[in-house]
Amino acid sequence: MTSPRLTPLAASLPSTVPFVGPETQERGLGQPFRARLGANESLFGPSPKAIAAMAQAAAEVWMYGDPELHDLKAALAAHHGCQPQNIVVGEGIDGLLGYLVRLMVGLGDKVVTSLGAYPTFTFHVAGFGGEIIRVPFKGDHEDPEALIAAAHQHRPKLVYISNPDNPMGSHHPAATITAMIRALPPETLMILDEAYIDLAPPGTAPVIAADDPRVIRFRTFSKGYGMAGLRVGYAICAPELAQAFDKIRNHFGMGRIAQAGALAALADQDWLAQVVARVAKGRDRLAAIARDNGAKPLPSATNFVTMDLGRDGDFARATLRALTGIGVFVRMPGVAPLDRCLRVSVGDDAALAVFAEALPQALAAARAELG
Repeated sequence: MTSPRLTPLAASLPSTVPFVGPETQERGLGQPFRARLGANESLFGPSPKAIAAMAQAAAEVWMYGDPELHDLKAALAAHHGCQPQNIVVGEGIDGLLGYLVRLMVGLGDKVVTSLGAYPTFTFHVAGFGGEIIRVPFKGDHEDPEALIAAAHQHRPKLVYISNPDNPMGSHHPAATITAMIRALPPETLMILDEAYIDLAPPGTAPVIAADDPRVIRFRTFSKGYGMAGLRVGYAICAPELAQAFDKIRNHFGMGRIAQAGALAALADQDWLAQVVARVAKGRDRLAAIARDNGAKPLPSATNFVTMDLGRDGDFARATLRALTGIGVFVRMPGVAPLDRCLRVSVGDDAALAVFAEALPQALAAARAELG
């Protein structure tokens, strides 16, 4: 065989990734970033108890992890007041989104999402040949009414919303999400991506019965729990859907270290509360830095602050390039008009001090470039 025999669909797709990693950029720069504030990681790290549990599990890494994830599923079910049969665990929300799309989306099947929303979902949909229908944001928020209207017009298999939202950091109250679920067409499953819910204000998370067949909720240990490099996400959904994941998931995809770390992190809610408080303090600091430089910080329910630079996407991209050139890793929304903004993750005092020094330099460089 002289070339790989890809399927026609795979052959037609571009070789792209949803995000360019900071390591790739560092290799291009020839040096590490001075401040890593672009991937919405927790610079405060995981619970010390989780670190200890993972270190202990490392001695047993010669064994495969439990493919049924019994202990972790039981702990998550107890935490959420449901049954283990309502829980699916996988390689981060990204991995779980891929499994769900594989289960539900075939060639030509429609899905509805927001223009500018988290791109990994649409990456998976394209990979399985689905048709993506996008509705614009309403101001700085995803638009629940527009999403539901599109769902009734197109009758999609899936409709996706994140709450709180990435990349803008905005959120809707629980009542808005509950109203969305009630308004869904009968053939549509709602994906509720709650990656940042641990950091959101009270009243953001709706009360949804775990057995509700209309919705699947995704959560993660990557944000508040500070274990992005571990890749542990989970879903809460009706048992019939949860069981369907067993048809296709990588049953040994969650190793022993990951399972032990997630179990210990979940048990240490005091550490999570400390991180939530530090994130709130860091958001205030980032907001002050933005205002000091003539930018508008958008209200955030996440571990990042999106900053409206007051001009257009070209200016924001020029500012981003300048920040990268002086060793500061941040990101920005990729779709107009959201791309007038920068998105900056909360960091520790040292990282935020670097950003406070670098932002005025980068803004000056962008003004000099574009006028």
